[in-house]
Amino acid sequence: MSNPINVLLQTTIVPTENDWHIGRFSMLRDYLASLRAPDGSAQFYVTARDRDPVGAPDSVLSLLDRSQYDELWLFAVDTGDGLDDADREGILRFRARGGGVLVTRDHMDLGCSVCQMGSLGAAHVFHTHNIDGPVPDPDDRETPYILWPNFHSGANGDVQQVAAELPVHPVMREVTHLPAHPHEGTVVAPASDRHARVIATGKSRATGRQFNIAVAFEPAASEGPAIAESTFHHFADYNWDPRRGSPDFVTERPVYTLPEAPRAMDSVHRYVRNVALWLAGRL
Repeated sequence: MSNPINVLLQTTIVPTENDWHIGRFSMLRDYLASLRAPDGSAQFYVTARDRDPVGAPDSVLSLLDRSQYDELWLFAVDTGDGLDDADREGILRFRARGGGVLVTRDHMDLGCSVCQMGSLGAAHVFHTHNIDGPVPDPDDRETPYILWPNFHSGANGDVQQVAAELPVHPVMREVTHLPAHPHEGTVVAPASDRHARVIATGKSRATGRQFNIAVAFEPAASEGPAIAESTFHHFADYNWDPRRGSPDFVTERPVYTLPEAPRAMDSVHRYVRNVALWLAGRL
């Protein structure tokens, strides 16, 4: 029997009911926990938590390199104060000892506390951080207060077709669709990191502009595998099934396409499984 992969799902906010707390990623948690190895044993052991109170290092992230976790899925849902230096250093030490890391954020400056995490932080482009060139107009015009990066891949609860960049990365095998979101962020492959490349792109339904969905960092001698992702909404309950609800500041009207599209949902699940296995070095 193989040992289960020990996964930490973690947000960068304290438990807050009217926000994107870790309970809003329960379908992701339950799906990973349901997966079985060929011998029938659990493939993943999943821990899901929000961060400790802001103003001091998080008790888990700051010491992540000393933990038993194999991989971290970090949902950066803060407005800039979700990580302190000790947390970022703990995550970087974790990756330096071979741990796998996924970091995802959202539009504009949401989640910008990840910026100072080496090349993994540099992969995330924000409105006022890591800017490369002139700032374009936002794609989504229904919420004019949400500025670039803001790519309209569809309504919450809808499905977007995604393209795998060639050569197809293992994470993108048999992945054709992901959940849509009215205003996704974007990521880039930092020129300073030869192990990074874009592996998936999407296209705005509002302007036709192409944007990067995922950047993969191949494992190296001193760093474990990592993925930078354009939006945490690819993993949120509300985007998998809007009937699960959202914070009340989400005002866009959802649709219910994904819950009624089993082939698209299979693609979403395949992506999640591929990511989880690749981050653990088992794909």
